[in-house]
Amino acid sequence: MKGLRERFGRPLRLALIGGGPGSWIGRVHQSAAELDGYWRVVGGVISSDPARSRDAGAELGFDRARSYGDLRELLDKEKAREDGIDAVAIMTPNDTHYPYAVAALDAGLDVVCDTAITRDFAQACDLVGRTRRKERVFAIAHGYSAYPMTRYVRELVRDGILGALRLVQVEYIQSGLATKIEDAPQNNRLRWLVDPRRSGLALVMSAIGCHAQHLACFATGRNATRLCADAHALLPGRELIDYVSALFEMEGGARGTFTVTQAAAGGENDIRLRVYGEKGMIDWSHRSASYLRLQLQGEPVRVVGRGDTFLTPEIIATGRTPRGHPEGLREAFANIYAEVAQERMARALGDPPPSFPYPKIEDGAHTMAFTEACMASQASGAWVNIARVPQG
Repeated sequence: MKGLRERFGRPLRLALIGGGPGSWIGRVHQSAAELDGYWRVVGGVISSDPARSRDAGAELGFDRARSYGDLRELLDKEKAREDGIDAVAIMTPNDTHYPYAVAALDAGLDVVCDTAITRDFAQACDLVGRTRRKERVFAIAHGYSAYPMTRYVRELVRDGILGALRLVQVEYIQSGLATKIEDAPQNNRLRWLVDPRRSGLALVMSAIGCHAQHLACFATGRNATRLCADAHALLPGRELIDYVSALFEMEGGARGTFTVTQAAAGGENDIRLRVYGEKGMIDWSHRSASYLRLQLQGEPVRVVGRGDTFLTPEIIATGRTPRGHPEGLREAFANIYAEVAQERMARALGDPPPSFPYPKIEDGAHTMAFTEACMASQASGAWVNIARVPQG
């Protein structure tokens, strides 16, 4: 994609929907988008309260004229500008993702959206259809799939280094719900988070389970086809679902195990992925995200690191600093934003669109199908088939 940015002639213009001054994810999105110069964040709707939104936009350094009170105002006024926005990044409470994404797509804008993208599979399929009909770009903020080493896992599986896949194990363990936070004094964030009508079908799936499921499917290049799940609350007396564990089967027949919880005291964003094939296994942990362990049957264990010179150019390009210097989630998000921008610019210039592996709306729809299957399996106590995303 050499010269693409220069030929396009300007950075793409992005508006934030949510992500106020006190939001850490808002700063991750904003700084990641601008890291490579592909995007410039020019304004947004920062709060559901119009007056607070305008003040928060100014606090983030936006022109007050582009610090809007609500989404309709943003869409109408940006459409009237010669330098109007090209895309929105949505990082609002879960129950608003779908209507905000619909409004943005219908306005002809591209979308980057936090998880979970919708409340259910039907809404996700609607977004798939809208994205295709409008010929827009829709990316999901699954940052863990944009680390160099998780990209390398996908490459190793694709190239058959492990042979036929047999077993995939993924887990994501946290402690944020290890206490009864729903009984604590409520701020704006907790108020929607602990309300099942707003946070989604299962809180743990909307918050972290979606990332674990996507990582397993992304790394193997296969969707899950059926599962048998246990979805409960680990804390006695809690109504919210803070734990899901499942056995699942993937396209091609590989088996898998899936465990996520936000209620494990002492857990600290502990994400782990292990992929086993007929020839060996790969082990990746978020705690040492720049390295992975590759163990082929009968050979010494190899530790592969981000920046190793034998990696393919595509993998090396996702790293930002030499091996040994730490990188993290912001850089992974920046990889997604850079790939979205390059596809968007190529389309606008009439170039063949690049084939980047950033998480797309179809991935988000599969996540919602997986989540619904978990809930159906819990209700029935049986294996459940996972709905298939409509093909384009």
